[in-house]
Amino acid sequence: MQFSFYSGQPAEKNGKKRRIIYAIGTAGLALLLAAGCQSREERKGPAGFETYTQELFRSQVSSNTVSLHYTLREPEKFGIEERDVTPGSFASDPEGIRASAENMRRALSGFDYDTLDIQDRITYDILEYEAGLSEKSADYTLYDEPLGLVSGVQTQFPVVLSEYRFYDREDADTYLQLLGMTGEYFDSLIRFEREKAQAGLFMSDHALDAVLEQCRAFLDMGDGNYLYSTFVDRITDVEGLTEKEKSEYIQDNALAVSDCVFPAYEALITALEDLRGRGGNERGLVYLPEGRAYYELVVAASTGSDRPVEELEDLTRRQMTDDIEAMEEVLGITYGEAQETAAGMYQAPAETILGKLEEGIKAAFPEAPDTDLEVKYVPDEMEEHLSPAFYMIPAIDHTEENVIYINRAHMSDDLTLFTTLAHEGYPGHLYQTLYYESTDPAPIRSLMDFGGYVEGWATYAEMGSYYLTPLDRELATILQKNSSVILGLYALADIGIHYDGWSRTETAEFFGNYGITDPEAAERIYDLIIGSPGNYLKYYIGYVEFLELKKDWAEEKGEAFSQKEFHEAVLKVGPAPFDIVEKYMWEM
Repeated sequence: MQFSFYSGQPAEKNGKKRRIIYAIGTAGLALLLAAGCQSREERKGPAGFETYTQELFRSQVSSNTVSLHYTLREPEKFGIEERDVTPGSFASDPEGIRASAENMRRALSGFDYDTLDIQDRITYDILEYEAGLSEKSADYTLYDEPLGLVSGVQTQFPVVLSEYRFYDREDADTYLQLLGMTGEYFDSLIRFEREKAQAGLFMSDHALDAVLEQCRAFLDMGDGNYLYSTFVDRITDVEGLTEKEKSEYIQDNALAVSDCVFPAYEALITALEDLRGRGGNERGLVYLPEGRAYYELVVAASTGSDRPVEELEDLTRRQMTDDIEAMEEVLGITYGEAQETAAGMYQAPAETILGKLEEGIKAAFPEAPDTDLEVKYVPDEMEEHLSPAFYMIPAIDHTEENVIYINRAHMSDDLTLFTTLAHEGYPGHLYQTLYYESTDPAPIRSLMDFGGYVEGWATYAEMGSYYLTPLDRELATILQKNSSVILGLYALADIGIHYDGWSRTETAEFFGNYGITDPEAAERIYDLIIGSPGNYLKYYIGYVEFLELKKDWAEEKGEAFSQKEFHEAVLKVGPAPFDIVEKYMWEM
């Protein structure tokens, strides 16, 4: 059986825009101080652990202004008062990371684990996991690429700015200060890229061309740039401002964008051009010094799975085999016929689809809190350079404000829109975020980014949504299993390119074996995987890990198996490495 290439997704997967948080290890120097303010007896008990994590949260979330604003609407209620305005920075500090990890380990060792309740034990285990991963990753800081092709700074920075909410006049003032610091922020990025080049770890010229194209696309918007229009929309809604003051703010923003943001992009383009030719590796990470060891760390961090790479490859192939067999059982229906039928699905606006999805999941998922949701669309000029869709996470103290962005250029048909909205909305990112926040987790948990859990859950939601469409179950099965197999192929290609060292030719041959023979498609896949190592694994491996947990749950529960109870259990554990999810889901 052959599988048609699905050109819109997952060539560039949907995304959940995490709050702008730097590695948790950067707060490490404050950890020992926070623990040292308590007596030994105070530190042993649950109250001491809660105090510790609160201090850790305050220290980490205040590390840059954008992180703080996206995480908290009212920082003062969390004990965060005056703070300097800063956009953050990029730096390579292996010794600092190791010291932070050691400080965290020492702080954690001061608590009596057995006295903690279940949620605190989960947090403890996660912090211990983070310390271990940071320690292992310390020597590889220059291997990281903030200018990734799928979700790099060059494309995400303006989107994050455009969604920076103005709750009052002070927020608008802070925003303008941040715009004025764009040059400083990009200078830090340039220094980091130069350090990478000096270490022989700069991106290839091929990847450089793609990054520069994205930067120029942003500049080419000129007077039509969405940083102008979105500011007008936001400042208009600020209460207490006169029309004259709003007009002045609009002028100040226009000057800041033209005088600070645009020149920063131009300086970045110039600096990157100067580094052309400094990246000697045009292939996978395995061709870098210690590249295979680094990729293993990338995979562990990306997926949240403790399985070695070889086992993940086997897991992927087994799931693909199951999916192919399920497709073959649907006799008399070809993928092409199923796709043609799906193309005739009803046309409905995104808001209507989201309503149908919210209603459709009630039988199998626990109820989530009511919320407000706004659907927005990616600016035409940036459609080529942004993901098919993404969900903007609300502040943890104001979860009613939710935004899903849709990239219309990637919505090839109504089925694509339907499954995309399931991924981003119900029961995907929006639903998972709101449900977990309704359990009143420790604030520090909101700063921890576990892509395998988060994107795996959204992919699990997306795959299940095929059966919520008006399509016959046989048709839905063909389409869903095909989508799963295609994503599995991307996962195998990620491993093949970065761990086994596949060339472009070998990658094209691999996809050709599955009926994907378009050479341009193979080239695009290769470039995407080269530009974002491990990206597709967090979607696919995360999805399959949820399927594995579900199998374990069903086997244990037998005839008493309930999908709703399983979903409730894993959702209550919250984003975490999968061994921690498996450990605690039975206690929920």
